Amino acid sequence: MTANEIALYFQFGIKLNNVVDTQIAYTLIEEQEGRKRLPDDYISFVSLLADPRYGGVSYLEKEEVRILLRQDPKFWTYRPLSEMMIRAAADDVRFLVYIYRKMMEKLNARSLWYLAVRSALYCRCFCISDNNHADWPSLPPIPDDISAEKNAPEEEILSVLDVPPGKMGRVIGRRGASIMSVKESCNAEIFFGGAKGPPDKVFLIGPVKQVRKAEAILRGRMMDL
Repeated sequence: MTANEIALYFQFGIKLNNVVDTQIAYTLIEEQEGRKRLPDDYISFVSLLADPRYGGVSYLEKEEVRILLRQDPKFWTYRPLSEMMIRAAADDVRFLVYIYRKMMEKLNARSLWYLAVRSALYCRCFCISDNNHADWPSLPPIPDDISAEKNAPEEEILSVLDVPPGKMGRVIGRRGASIMSVKESCNAEIFFGGAKGPPDKVFLIGPVKQVRKAEAILRGRMMDL
């Protein structure tokens, strides 16, 4: 979930739908090809573009922009935009279209369903509503041909946990050790509000049983000893 998506929701009430998350697509393709992703093992846009399966293009200018952004967080607020800023913004979109087409060629029917559902759940992440996202577009149902398979996938959900005051450190653990152990034992994605969203909440995405398992572990760690 990016800061731009969160801003669209909270500032303009825009709910994203039919989003293709290239990070999720990359992970699904890796799983299809027999490679298992470790917790918090994500690929950057620059590395994704450099992968010969998706582009094989060296994007050094993007790295230069990242360095400038770390040096000055207000980098993108300056006007007029420099030639480098315009090229970097345009290339992000231009290259993504090519990567998208390459990924769609590789994803099988099951992975395409996972991609649609998980991308939709990621769009809801941090966008807290009182009606449990009832006003958002419905999640894609499991296709009949996939649900009829012997190892049919389980429904995927987004769960939001409230963390009592003073308990977030216990949830995360020293240097993230506590939360990493939960990620390793549960097949669920775990995010924290932090600077992007509500700082007192934990967001979990994944299969129902795995999310419920992660919830139970996290609630146990929030309890007073």
